[in-house]
Amino acid sequence: MTPYSDPSRTEAATASATAAPDEGLRRSLGVDRRRFLSTCTAVAAGAVALPVFGAAPALAHDRGRDHGNDHGHGHGGQVLVPPHKRGIILYTVRDATGRDPLSTDLPSGFREVFKQLARHGYRQVEFAGYNQHANAPGGASLESVAGARLLRSWLDDYGLRAQGNHGFIPSSWPLTTADLDTFKKHLEIANILGLDHMGTGGDPTGSSHRADWDVAADKWNALGAIARREGVKLYTHNHDGAYGFLLDRGPLDDQGRPTRSSGIRKLEYFLKVTDPKTVWLEMDIFWAHVAQYKFHTYTAHDGSTRRNVFDPAGLVARNNKRYPLFHAKDGVVSTTNGMGYEMVPFGTGVIDYTTFFSRVGQRNYRNPMVEDDTAPSATDPGQSLREAKISYDNLAALRKRRR
Repeated sequence: MTPYSDPSRTEAATASATAAPDEGLRRSLGVDRRRFLSTCTAVAAGAVALPVFGAAPALAHDRGRDHGNDHGHGHGGQVLVPPHKRGIILYTVRDATGRDPLSTDLPSGFREVFKQLARHGYRQVEFAGYNQHANAPGGASLESVAGARLLRSWLDDYGLRAQGNHGFIPSSWPLTTADLDTFKKHLEIANILGLDHMGTGGDPTGSSHRADWDVAADKWNALGAIARREGVKLYTHNHDGAYGFLLDRGPLDDQGRPTRSSGIRKLEYFLKVTDPKTVWLEMDIFWAHVAQYKFHTYTAHDGSTRRNVFDPAGLVARNNKRYPLFHAKDGVVSTTNGMGYEMVPFGTGVIDYTTFFSRVGQRNYRNPMVEDDTAPSATDPGQSLREAKISYDNLAALRKRRR
């Protein structure tokens, strides 16, 4: 299978049909020679479908520091992520919120982690639940009205704003009374924390069949309407599977379900059948690029194989304000893990965030949350917070390229 083209790549990144084999491959990946050699030396060109990246962004120290101005000097260009929009999902530093403050001098629990993140420069956080170590101030669980008030006081103390939570979405449908009550409790917590958005870390359904996505849409429309009455925008978060192709055409299987596709992606269909006034989305940009690598052909209604390369930024631009939140997660080339990418701290990988944020626009509306699932270390307790600082600096350093 040959490498495919990324619709968002620049002319310079796609040039080079006549270059030497290793040079042509390096350019198609959009990485510099050193990174190319260090990640792909053992891979024969064309042996597997390689991920497609934009040009790797320079690190913060190469691009100059941002001091809150809209326009930088030296390298110049408009700041792509304004200071008040720079956030992090707390899952990235879950080891820090979860560690025992009585056993370490490192920041531990929500209050001290908020303090450290504010020192790094962050102004927004996204929760991934409300649990911490039992010895931290407030105790193990802050998933209550009283806990939310305590969390809000610490956020205010350190100049942080909570912008979302990967929390409770009812599993029942139709909703049970217990699930509805718990959902409403989480909306109350969201309002105490000042969240504009409340969501989940999972896809609306793991199915590929249209009928299941129709059911999911009915459920999310209903939940979104409840959230809207409480002044909160309900959002769903994607992984790569949600950007695979919907099965909605062709011969039926033994359960009466279609086995082929019209070429529409599952989450694109979800956008069409949910109410834009009540249902919102958070794109995990890393997993969207994994989907670009994995899901680029489908079987059409007539049995033919057709090609459709996913363009993450294009989907956001077409749906504009339905994507108020992002997970800004970076990756380096991997041709062995089946995903095309391996996670690294933001700004140290090869995903072209300069082009992505430039294309999607609405910089004072979008809320990018830095994430790195692999930041916590079993042998280096300070790693996740240290890498959070690296990620912040690289997020702050992004500038729109001058034409």
